[in-house]
This record gives sequence, structure tokens and C-alpha cells, in this order.
Amino acid sequence: MRKFLLPLYLFLGACMPVSQSEPATRAAFVESSLPAMKVFSVPRPQPVRTSNADLSRDFMDLAMGLESGRDLEVFTRFEGPISVRLIGNVQSTVPSDLDRLLHRLRTEGGINIHATIAPEANITINAVSRAEIQRFLPQAACFVVPNVSTLSEYRQARRSNRVNWGKITNRTRLAIFLPNDSSPQEARDCLHEELAQALGPLNDLYRLPDSVFNDDNVHTVLTGYDMLILRAYYDPALRNGMSRAEVMNRIPTVFARLNPEGEFLPARRAARTPRPWIDAIQTALGPGATPVTRRAAATEALSIASAMGWEDHRRGFTHYAMGRILQSTDPEAARAQFMQADTYFSRTPNTELHRAYVASQLAAYALTENNPDTAIQLTGASIDLAARHENAALLSTLLMLRAEAFDLAGRVSAGTDVRLDSLGWARYGFGSDWSVRAKLREIASLNPLNRARGSL
Repeated sequence: MRKFLLPLYLFLGACMPVSQSEPATRAAFVESSLPAMKVFSVPRPQPVRTSNADLSRDFMDLAMGLESGRDLEVFTRFEGPISVRLIGNVQSTVPSDLDRLLHRLRTEGGINIHATIAPEANITINAVSRAEIQRFLPQAACFVVPNVSTLSEYRQARRSNRVNWGKITNRTRLAIFLPNDSSPQEARDCLHEELAQALGPLNDLYRLPDSVFNDDNVHTVLTGYDMLILRAYYDPALRNGMSRAEVMNRIPTVFARLNPEGEFLPARRAARTPRPWIDAIQTALGPGATPVTRRAAATEALSIASAMGWEDHRRGFTHYAMGRILQSTDPEAARAQFMQADTYFSRTPNTELHRAYVASQLAAYALTENNPDTAIQLTGASIDLAARHENAALLSTLLMLRAEAFDLAGRVSAGTDVRLDSLGWARYGFGSDWSVRAKLREIASLNPLNRARGSL
């Protein structure tokens, strides 16, 4: 299940964030006065540089466990060709995003998977409303369940062992429930996360810095690391129904063959993530908690991270969460938390995207303080990272910040060009016209020139 955590690219304290509760309509993506929506075309996954000892450990924890912390004793996957069907009131961007994902799964993941219109598909992707999804799982943006194909089937079976991941012994038929009234990026993100879970690992690990198999939601499309995990998942050396011991005995040989360089890299052996920290982070950033509860949860998460002696991205993410929570009440304390987050991110490999999120926050501070050069520097270093990771929401936010910085520096023509470029990406990242324009107003309000003119 995909947790409905607050998006990292929104600001809490600067001004009103884009609403996450009002659904977008299909017309909002078509009848627009904004520039045409931009979409990503050629994937740019980064090569994996990870010790095979770490990969083997990660694989066992991902494949042989559930997000709840429960262990699985039986390895399950599809055997043979896998067919995928898309049904429902589908957004216009979803079919092409699905085609691109299936192509990547075939070429990078080595999985025999293809689209079909046949009703007996192995995996049926149901495009339904957000309200329908949250009627069953209030905190989920999307989800996947075994042994059903449609929402009506799931409604009948939802309280039975038939759809209990902990009880299944093979995978032959699954359903994914995808929102059709979200932004195009959220629908795409759900495609990547839920299809990857339908095919492979059922667990998420916060210790992974460069993976969608991580509930921090930093990565939104499958990474090179994720494709390597999936390639191992469907390696001929493994098969459905294997015991934990059988998988453990074979997986080191699989990675030695798939990732020969990893045999010579030192293992990091990152410590396991304790459940109390996970619970605290999800309370701090998840829906429904009061500001006081969020801050208390973030404080607890920081205490646990410190006690664990973490020096990696998890410590950085904890500081980032605290910064987000403090922004509306104590901006300077929030900035100190963002700076600490960046320090810890800089110590961990494969955290460039994490630092791009921090850069967007620090660029916002630079704007409000009439320091356009710093904002230009921060955004310039992060824009390509956001594009490489296909995060249109973060990319458009950085471009909007950069445009305001150019305006503040007196480079109005450059600012106009960059702002125009941001809008096409914003339509993919945020969706409807009202949400794109709200983001524009939010970021424009950071510019001292606009505040002085009273133009907002």
C-alpha cells in the first residue's frame, strides 16, 4: 500500500500549500489555458554501485517480509508470461506511462510482461476515483491486492484470507487500484510503485536511499537499483514457492552474476530501522495528526535517530521532517533543520535527489531574504536531478523558484522564459489549472518585489 504522506516539494510555512484533498477533474487536464503538458520520454536510471552483500541482505528483507514487519516463509512471484490490463475511466497520460514502464520492466528488469485487453489478464489496473480507494484504505493513494481483478471482487473478498498477502503461496491474478482524479504524476507514481509490488517485493525499507521500495516517497519512479532487484526476483535460479532458506542460499550467486562489480565493493551494512521510528515518521508526515502531535512525533523520531547513531539519509530525512513541521511556526529553526538534513544527506551515497528537495526549501529562504544569487545557484544545481528522476512536481517547483530569482536579480526576460518552461511540467506534476496557478502564487509570494508591489 502506498502511504499518503505529504509531498516533500510543498512548503508548509511560506504560504498556503496546494490542497491535497480537492480532486481534479478530467476536463482540468484537457481544457487548459496553460501551455501544453510536458512529459518525460527517455528514462535515465543510474547504474547500481552497491555491494552484493548489501544487495543480498536487502533482497531477503524486501522479498521475505511485509510492511507490517511480519516475515514471509514462502517466496512468491509469477511464473511464465505476465499480462497487464488497464480498465476504467483512465486519464489520458496513463496508457503511455504504462507502456513506458512495461518497456523498462522488459528491457531493464528482464521480465516477460506485456499489455493485453483480455479479461483474464494476470494483473488488472483499475482506474477509479480517489474516494473509492479511500473508502477501503483511508490513508492510501493507491493499492494492490492478490487474487482479484476488480473492485467489486475485492469488496466481496476484502475480509477473507483470499486477499491476505501473508497467506498466498503463488501469484496468478492481482488487481491494482489507481486514482483517476489525481495529478498525472501521482497516477504515474502509483503505477510504478504498485506494479513493482504486484510483481516483486511486498516490503519497504527506509534504509534504502535510492529506491521506490521506501515509504519516504523521495523516489517516485523505479530506479536502477529497483530494476536490479526485480531482475533478481525473476532470475531462473529462483522459483515460486521456495522457502526462505532456499532463497537465501541462491541469491548471492544471482547477484554475483547480475552485478559482478558488486562482488568487490565494501558492504555498508546499514542498521535496521526500528518500528518506533517508522511509526513516529508516519505520524509526523501522515494525514490526520494535529500540529502538536506532528511535532511530538518528529521530536521522538529525532531522538530515536540520534540514539541509533545514524549518520545516513534516515537521519537527514528525520531532520527534514522536523524542518517541514517547524516552518509554519519557527522558520529559522526550520532552516537549521534543513541545513542539518543536507549535511547528513551529503554523507550518504545516492542521495542527490534528497539534496534537491532541501535545495528547493533553502532557495525559498534565499528568495524571501532578497538573495537571488543563492537561489539561482541552489536551483541550478538541482533542476537536472529532478528531471533525471522524472519528478515533474519538484522540477516545476525549482523552475518557478529560479524564475522568481531571475526577476529579483533584474533578469526579467530570463525569468519569463524559465517560468514558461515550468508550467508544462507543473501540469504533469500538479495536474489541474487551479493547482498549477496556486503553486505559482505560492512561490511568487516569496519574492520581496511582489510583496512590495502588493501584486498577489
